[in-house]
Amino acid sequence: MSKFWSESLHQLDPYIPGEQPKNKVSLKLNTNENAYGPSPKVLDAIKLGSNNNLRLYPDPESVELRKAVAEYYELDIDNIFVGNGSDEVLAFIFYGLLKKCEPILFPDITYSFYPVYSKLYGIEFRKIPLDSKFQIHVDDYLIPNGGIIFPNPNAPTGIPKPISEIERLLKFNQNSVVVVDEAYVDFGTESAVTLIGKYENLVVTHSLSKSRSLAGMRLGCAFGSKSIVEGLNRVKNSFNSYPVDRLAQIAGIEAFKDRDYFQSTTQNIIKTREFLVSKLGALGFDTLPSGANFIFTKHKTRKAEEMFKILREKGILVRYFSRPPKISNHLRITIGTKDQMEELIKAIRSLV
Repeated sequence: MSKFWSESLHQLDPYIPGEQPKNKVSLKLNTNENAYGPSPKVLDAIKLGSNNNLRLYPDPESVELRKAVAEYYELDIDNIFVGNGSDEVLAFIFYGLLKKCEPILFPDITYSFYPVYSKLYGIEFRKIPLDSKFQIHVDDYLIPNGGIIFPNPNAPTGIPKPISEIERLLKFNQNSVVVVDEAYVDFGTESAVTLIGKYENLVVTHSLSKSRSLAGMRLGCAFGSKSIVEGLNRVKNSFNSYPVDRLAQIAGIEAFKDRDYFQSTTQNIIKTREFLVSKLGALGFDTLPSGANFIFTKHKTRKAEEMFKILREKGILVRYFSRPPKISNHLRITIGTKDQMEELIKAIRSLV
């Protein structure tokens, strides 16, 4: 700590990302990166875009990228906001849409950036407990609030909520924003983007890091009414008018255009997820239902922390959360290729 820090800086408890190892590991299954690389068309476009135009600023409004996203989801360009990764998009949402008098609501077990942003911006929040099966119950959120945010599927559990339940929440909660964080939606969860034209208070966020294999480019989107997007642009232009660089915009456009590649890779991950769940079940694991590119699982007798450490020694990284205690005996495992999952199963079989 430094004497030059502000009082608010002393109070921050920063988000801790998954380990990015400096040394080579045999299997990296801890940060939900896509096992398949970006579309070859994306890589070709990046090569073509790596030219003298990089001396120029990118389009501050990312018009062509927003057009590509709007066309894909059959929305108007005014319904689309893009930023430097979905985390930045969420940061703008917290500052611009959730800083209200009433506390905001989110699950007690969820994406751990939510309380970080709340504390950073001085936003009161209330954690709503999941039930004993790690489920979100919409009825628990039908109370006065300054906004609601949750991932669908939830993280780190991977459990999805049906659109019917999200719509029920929107119908009740019309005086504040409902943010549905869909970072993992493309792996078998129904998207709330289809409700954008129906509910003015709905905001949906997407990441291009997972299903479109662009974690290294840092691209995220928000979908909402014209007034919501206008508000997010006001925040963006008060921080940084050029958050999405030229190559990232090019990559994002091609990623949305190559629908066949997207469908192929996401379906491969879904099939491999079911394969892994089945194999782990035979080894004594209980796995929560997942609509994401990861699973959340625990063994009936072996401790999660012990397995995490032994796998790490073998060069296999998975994610372990020591807190809250309710999930401290679970492992979160990213779904890789079938060959990678077979290698993981072989290592786990030697433990259990």
